[in-house]
Amino acid sequence: MTEVRRAGAVPASLWERDEEVATITRAVDTLCADRSSPGILLEARGEAGVGKTALLAEARRIAEERGCTVWSARGGETLRSVPFNVVRQLLQPALVSMLPEEAREYLGDWYDIAGPALGIADPGERQADPQGVCDGLVAAVRRLARREWPLVLLVDDAHWADQETLRWLAALAERLDETSVLVVLARRPGDVSGDSARHLEAATAVGRPLAPLNALTPQATAGLTRATLGAHAEAAFCREVWAVTGGNPYETVELLAKVQDSELQPVEAEAAELRALNRTARGGGLVARLEQLGVDSTRFAWAAAILGGGITVDMVARLATLDPADAARCAELLRGARILSVPDPTAGQPGAGDLEFVHPLIATAVYNSIPDALRTAMHGIAAQLVADSGLGAAAASRHLLQVYPDDDQEVVAQLREAAREHLAVGAPDAARRCLERALQEPPLPQSHARVLFELGCATLLTAPATTIGHLRTALAMPGLDGEQRVDAVFRLSQALLHNDQLEEAVRTVEAEAARNPDPSARLRLQAAQYMWEGIHAGETSSPHRSARLAELAATCTGRDNAERALLILRGFDAMTHGESAEEVVELCDRALVNGRLAPGLGWTDTEWGLELPMMLASSYAYADRLDRAEALFTEALRAYESAGWSGGHLSLAHAYVGLGHRRRGRLKEAEQPLRASLRIAERVGRGLPLYWSATCNLVDTLLARGHVEEARTVADQYGFAPPYPSTIVLPDPRPVRGRLLLATGRTKEGINELEAAEKAAAARGRHNPVVVPWATELARALAGEDPGRAAQLATDARRQAERFGTDTAIGEALRCAAALETGQRAVRLAAQAVTYLEASPCQYEHAAARVEYGIAARSAAELDRGLALAESCGADGLAARAREALAAGHAG
Repeated sequence: MTEVRRAGAVPASLWERDEEVATITRAVDTLCADRSSPGILLEARGEAGVGKTALLAEARRIAEERGCTVWSARGGETLRSVPFNVVRQLLQPALVSMLPEEAREYLGDWYDIAGPALGIADPGERQADPQGVCDGLVAAVRRLARREWPLVLLVDDAHWADQETLRWLAALAERLDETSVLVVLARRPGDVSGDSARHLEAATAVGRPLAPLNALTPQATAGLTRATLGAHAEAAFCREVWAVTGGNPYETVELLAKVQDSELQPVEAEAAELRALNRTARGGGLVARLEQLGVDSTRFAWAAAILGGGITVDMVARLATLDPADAARCAELLRGARILSVPDPTAGQPGAGDLEFVHPLIATAVYNSIPDALRTAMHGIAAQLVADSGLGAAAASRHLLQVYPDDDQEVVAQLREAAREHLAVGAPDAARRCLERALQEPPLPQSHARVLFELGCATLLTAPATTIGHLRTALAMPGLDGEQRVDAVFRLSQALLHNDQLEEAVRTVEAEAARNPDPSARLRLQAAQYMWEGIHAGETSSPHRSARLAELAATCTGRDNAERALLILRGFDAMTHGESAEEVVELCDRALVNGRLAPGLGWTDTEWGLELPMMLASSYAYADRLDRAEALFTEALRAYESAGWSGGHLSLAHAYVGLGHRRRGRLKEAEQPLRASLRIAERVGRGLPLYWSATCNLVDTLLARGHVEEARTVADQYGFAPPYPSTIVLPDPRPVRGRLLLATGRTKEGINELEAAEKAAAARGRHNPVVVPWATELARALAGEDPGRAAQLATDARRQAERFGTDTAIGEALRCAAALETGQRAVRLAAQAVTYLEASPCQYEHAAARVEYGIAARSAAELDRGLALAESCGADGLAARAREALAAGHAG
C-alpha cells in the first residue's frame, strides 16, 4: 500500500500512482538514452475519474523536464464521427509551424497523401486510398520523430478517438521497432466497438500496460483529505469522503473543493453533508448546479457541449444567441464553477479555442442534460455556423448527422459535398455515414438514385456486400441514365467480384449489355463480361466464350477504350489458352496508344480498374516480351506509391514486379517485392486473390532458388493449400504446390496435385505450358513408375509449346523431354533446350538447361557456364547441383 504523503508532495490525482509514474519515467529515460532506440507504447486503462488524465499530465511533466518534445491530443465523445480529429491534434501544430515549402520538403512524397488528412494541404481530385493515407501518417510520425527527438505523444480518452486515428495508431504500433517515439495513451475499458475496437486493441496489444488504475484506498483518501483541508480533518470525516466517492480520485478532488467552497468543517459532525455535496459534482446534481448559475450560463454551457471542441466565446455566443458581453460573463461564471476552464497552453493543440470542459464527465453530463429536441435544433444551427465560418461541409457534417430528417434538399446537398470531402482525404466510413444520412432526408426522386450510386462507390472497397444492395436499389430506380447507369452496373459487378460472387458479376453485365441500345455502352459492358470471365478460375464460363471474344475483338481497331479493353482481353485469353504468342503480342500492341496505356485505362483510373492493365502486362510476360511487361509492372508500382494507394492495388503491383524478376531469372531480386506484397496482403486480409498472388509467387521463387524448407514454411504459414480462389492466379497455384510437395518428399500428394491441375486446365482450355506447367512437372514425377505416360505428357507439352511458339515454352518442353531420355538422345535434346533458352529472356531456365546439358554431355565447360548463370540468378540449389557434378567428375 502506498504510504500517505505530506501535503504538497504530489498532485492530488496522483496519490497511489507510484508504480505507474516509475514506469513512465523509465520509458522516458530509455527514449532519451539513444536516438536509435525502438519506440514504446504505454497504456493507462481505468474507469472514468480514476486519474488517467492526471497521469498523462505527469508524463508530460517528466518528459519536458528531460528535454523531450511533447505533443498531446484527446478524443471526444461527441467528436468520434470527425475523421482524423485526434491525429490532427497531435501532428498538426508542428507541421503548421513550418513554412508550407518546408513541410512539403520534409514530408516528401507523403505530403500530398497525408497532408489533406492532417489539414495542411488541399486534397486532390481522386478518392484517396485509406491505407495509403494511414501509411502516410505513420511515415509523417517517423520523420517528425527524427526531427523532434526525443518525441513523446500523449493520447487521452483514446476510446473516444475517431476510427481513422485508431487505424493510424494501430499501424504506428506495428512500426514502433523502427520509430523512436514514446506513445502514452489513456482509455476506459469498453466504450468502443466495431472496427474502432479492433484497431485500438491491435495498438495496445503491442504496448506495455501500466498497472491497472484503481480507486484510492481509504488510507490514501484520508491522506488526500488532510492534505487538502488540513491535518485536523477527523478520521470519521475522512472515512465518509471515501465512502461517498468510492475512492474515485476525480470525485474526491471535486468533493474536497466543494467542502472548501462551502467552508464545511472536516469533523465528524459535518460528515453527513458530504453526500449532498457530492451529488452536485455529477449527473443531476451537476445540472442543478449549472441551472443555479442562470439561464444564460446554462445556454452557454449547452452550446459549448454541442460544439465539443474548439470552443470559442464568439462561436458559443452565436450558437446560444447571447451578446458578446453576456457571453463573456457566462464564461467567467462557468470557469468559477469549475465547469469550464482555459485550455492548457502547453498542449499546443490546433483550434483548441478559448475554453474546454474541466473533465469529460462534465462535458457528457451537460450534453445529455440538453432536451432532445433542443439539442437537435442546436446541432442544426451549429452546422450552419460552421459552414458560414468557411470550415467546409465536412466540418459541418458531424452536426448534420444529428439533425432530424426534414425533406431539406440543402441538407442533402451539404451531406453529399461532405462525403466527397471525406473521400478525398481517405475517410470512406465518414463518407458512408453522410450519404446514409442524406438518404434519410430523403433526396428528391430525381436524385435519389444518384445518392445511392455515390454511397455504393464510397463503400465499394470497405463493404462490398453493402455496396451490392445500394447499387441494385439505385439501378431499380429512375435517375441513372446513359453513361452513369453503365458506371453503376460496372461498379455493381466489381462489388460482386470482391464479394466472391463472380458468376453473378458476369450475369449482371451480360444482362445489362443485352438490354442497352447504345452500341458503345454495350461494347463496354461486353468487355466487362469477358474480363470477369477471363479472371475466373472455375469451370462455369459461358460456352464458346473464346470464339465469341475472338469474333468480337476481330472488329476492334483500338479506337476507344472499350475496343482496347476487348483487344487486351482477347490477348490474355489467347495467352492462357496457349495460342500463338506472336498473335498475343500483336493484339496487346494494338491496345496501346503510342506504346503506352491509354488515358482511362491507366493503373489508377477507376473506369476499368486494375484488372485490364494486369492482364495486358501478364500477357507480355508469358509471351517472352518481358521488357514491356516489366515496364508496365514498374509503372504500376510507381503509380500506386505516388498516389498513396497502399492496399490491395499496391500489394498486386509488388507481386507482379516480383513476377517480372522471377520470369527474368533475377530470383534474389524477386524476393523483396514478393515479401512486400505479402506483408501488405496480410494487412488487407487473407483469402483474397491478391493474397494468393503474393504467396504463390514467393513459394515459386523460393523453390527456384532451391530454398525448399523456406518455401514449405511460407506455404504453411500463409495457408498455401486448397481450396483455391475463384479468380485466376499467375502462375497457377496447383503446379507450384505440386512441385513443392514433390520437393519435400510427398510424392503421391504432389502427383495428385498435378493431376488436379491437369483437370482444371483442361476444363478451362488453358493449355499454355508456361502459365500452367503441370505436364512437364507431372512427366518428371511419373518417369520412374509410368514411363509411357510420362513420355506422352512430354510429347503433348512439346506440341503445346510449339503451338505457343516462345523460346521459353519450347526450351522448357525440350528440357523435360531430355530428362526422360538417356545417352546421346538426352544430350541432343538438352543441347536443343539450351539453344532455345539461350534466346529466351528467362535466365533461370537457361541456367538450368546449361547445368542439365553439362551433366548429360559430361562437359565441364557447360557446367561452369551453368554454374555462373545459376549464381547470377541466385539459384542456390541449381548452383550446388552444378558444383556437385563437377566435384563428382561427371564432366569429362
